[in-house]
Amino acid sequence: MSEPINIATEASTVTEHTPAEAPTGQVVRNSALIIVDVQPDFMPGGALACAEGGAILPELAQLLAADRFAHVVATQDWHPPGHISFASTHHKVPFEALELYGHHQTLWPDHCIQNSEGAALHPSLDWRRVDAIIRKGTDARIDSYSAFRNNIGPDGQRPSTGLAGWLHERGVESVYICGLARDVCVLWTAEDAAAAGFRTHVLWSLTRPVTFDTDEATRSTLERLGIAIVDTASL
Repeated sequence: MSEPINIATEASTVTEHTPAEAPTGQVVRNSALIIVDVQPDFMPGGALACAEGGAILPELAQLLAADRFAHVVATQDWHPPGHISFASTHHKVPFEALELYGHHQTLWPDHCIQNSEGAALHPSLDWRRVDAIIRKGTDARIDSYSAFRNNIGPDGQRPSTGLAGWLHERGVESVYICGLARDVCVLWTAEDAAAAGFRTHVLWSLTRPVTFDTDEATRSTLERLGIAIVDTASL
């Protein structure tokens, strides 16, 4: 597995990978699989559990083993203690909200603290197939949902992670997104992928939301943006 890197400045250090022993026609050409935040803190019993989050693990393991994509990227929430998105930082209750830098900010339970077990990539998956790992939310002042861009910061900007450029340089045209949570980080990643010019697909069965109550709104947003909602059988 590749070491976590800042691909905005260290793209040349990314480990390149050619799908090994994949039968002709099996690899989705000019493609990338983006696995969003599959970490113990988002699983049942974790600090910020998604609804049925663990249910995606068996099928995701099979997809990784099938080696169907030209590139695989994983994201990892990686927060310092006292992060701006934590309710405890503001002496508030989790899931309350406030205005931060002029925008709505949901306050979350403390989660994915750097170097904690809850922040690790989930140990049940074989991550050796991953070419690059994007660590998000490392700046204590800025939340970060999308694999492509951080949330609004104190300067009013959404800083790039460098992922779009890394993918474009490798000829990627289509991205397939899965992981957690589909109503937050998966959704924001899909929105930014489409905005960056990629043909964007969400592998719905390989995502789970914080709450199923948001599914109708999530589907509506994806459809409005022309983002395909697919399953692995369609690959």
